Amino acid sequence: MTTITADVRPDAADEPAAAPDPRWARPGLLALLAGTAGLYLWGLGSSGWANSFYAAAAQAGTQSWKAWLFGSLDAGNAITVDKPPAAMWVMGLSGRLFGFNEFTLLLPQALMGVAAVAVLYFTVKRSSGPGAGLIAGAVLALTPVATLMFRYDNPDALLVLLLVVAAYCTMRAIENGSTRWMALTGCVIGFAFLTKMLQAFLIVPGLALAFLVAAPIGLWKRLGALLVGGVTMVVSAGWYVALVSLWPADSRPYIAGSTDNSLLQLALGYNGIQRIVGGGDHGGGPGGGHGPDGSNLFFGGEPGIGRMFGPSFGTESSWLLPAAIIGLLAGLWLTWRTARTGRVWASLLLWGGWLLVTAAVFSFMDGTVHPYYTVALAPAIAALVGISVAELLRRKGTWPARLTLAVMLAVTGVWAFALLNRTPDWWPALRWIVLAGSIIVAVVVAIGLHRPGRATVAILAAAALFGLGAPAAYSIETMSSAHTGPVTTSGPAKPDGFGGPGGHGPGGRGGDNAALEALVQDTDNRWAAAAVGSFQVGDLELKTGTSLMAIGGFSGGDPSPTLAQFQQDVADGQVRYFIAGNDKEGGPMNHRTGVANDITTWVEQHFTKMDVGGTTVYDLQPHA
Repeated sequence: MTTITADVRPDAADEPAAAPDPRWARPGLLALLAGTAGLYLWGLGSSGWANSFYAAAAQAGTQSWKAWLFGSLDAGNAITVDKPPAAMWVMGLSGRLFGFNEFTLLLPQALMGVAAVAVLYFTVKRSSGPGAGLIAGAVLALTPVATLMFRYDNPDALLVLLLVVAAYCTMRAIENGSTRWMALTGCVIGFAFLTKMLQAFLIVPGLALAFLVAAPIGLWKRLGALLVGGVTMVVSAGWYVALVSLWPADSRPYIAGSTDNSLLQLALGYNGIQRIVGGGDHGGGPGGGHGPDGSNLFFGGEPGIGRMFGPSFGTESSWLLPAAIIGLLAGLWLTWRTARTGRVWASLLLWGGWLLVTAAVFSFMDGTVHPYYTVALAPAIAALVGISVAELLRRKGTWPARLTLAVMLAVTGVWAFALLNRTPDWWPALRWIVLAGSIIVAVVVAIGLHRPGRATVAILAAAALFGLGAPAAYSIETMSSAHTGPVTTSGPAKPDGFGGPGGHGPGGRGGDNAALEALVQDTDNRWAAAAVGSFQVGDLELKTGTSLMAIGGFSGGDPSPTLAQFQQDVADGQVRYFIAGNDKEGGPMNHRTGVANDITTWVEQHFTKMDVGGTTVYDLQPHA
């Protein structure tokens, strides 16, 4: 009988990539992709606009090509979002092609998720066969944070897809030392930089090490190919940096998050060094749940080696992280003899480097870091699980291989129990079922997996069921619940209100105000209104389709516009209203500083306030 191990042979690592697939491979892939599509597309609009900050920018991109090009938060092009615009390009084009609404906003991310699973399958398959590819794809698809981000409008969905494509290109390059494939790797990583800046480079050490060690060409040719990849990476990212630098600053939006209206400074500062070294506040930032040490869980909690398993990050992507680490060590030990020629060794170096470097940076960075960042770990965890399981199944006739598989499964069950215990009122029996089932099946794997026949298939099916049951349940809960706000988490709501369905982090959605909506819609100014920070304007822009100026960008701290610039805009009739908000609401209005404070003070001194549905508004052109 054909089983999932039929493609795994002692010499599989050195066979041509074009070896025929077993009969079950294509149906298995189709089932995987269909299931992934169902998980990511079902009820896709239930979260509304999800993160209204990026949704507003996507809407602006459907109204103005300049706003689309620069990733502006508003069609009037006052200021951009605090990330480069590649993800906004995709969402904006979707809105232009299919009409802009909640579904078309989130559709590209869901399709990117399906594509990422497919590309991961084909990447892992090249080194370890379709069985390993199916395992890897299933693990990625069912990782809770992946389900969250592939149904959300943050840039992370596009980032993950591009990084997985870069891994595929690198594996193709390793097979024959291809410079062309390394150039494509660099090109893809460059566009990943235009999605989320320096985070795209975290996988580069793993990719470069794998190629340098395993590509079947001379050392100098390997170094030359890596150099070509580096050049194409710089070019594919640098063209846009150059475009922004050369474009006259007074005819484009201000680059949010930067101190000097520079995309390069944004990459190296706010989205670079500041994310690593921070300002000394461990897991700082307003709002959100707090851990026992007082650290803010929305911002990663306390930095350190345990962060990946802690209360902030643990349930996002660490379900199979212990198994992946065990599998990585076992796989390297089993395949070290083929270090220079074996694809398995190369793939373990690639995915292991991806995992270890990214996890280390996320663990110890002292600046802004959110739980959903860990979606970048999911492909590496999934690949390492798939590859190591396939390698161990090849050797299932030996007791060390069976024992290692048993340990991986048992550890996964114990860790799933610990993670599920963090939400004890949600499906309370699940943690006990997973724990008991994993341990029982682990014992069976250790003593009986080597026996051929249908029993082996049943054991493998049970191992998959108990190994993936807990993250699958979390992913289904994520799919079936609404998630909104700039910071959100997967799975059920936590006991302290941190994250979960329907929850949102600092600066979540404000309430409805029909009177205010009608007021701003009845204008024909470049900006219907201005307010400090995106918290006041994001949802209002989406509801009314008008252009609203977010003074100071996301949180009101950016030095744009200056008081003089704002005064000139008002004098020119460019801005009609100033929305001061409600002191009962949270957000940056209660903590304004710098130019935001100067502008607010000037407005309060020179214009008369009025109450619009409970919101304080100033008419900047009362006689217009």
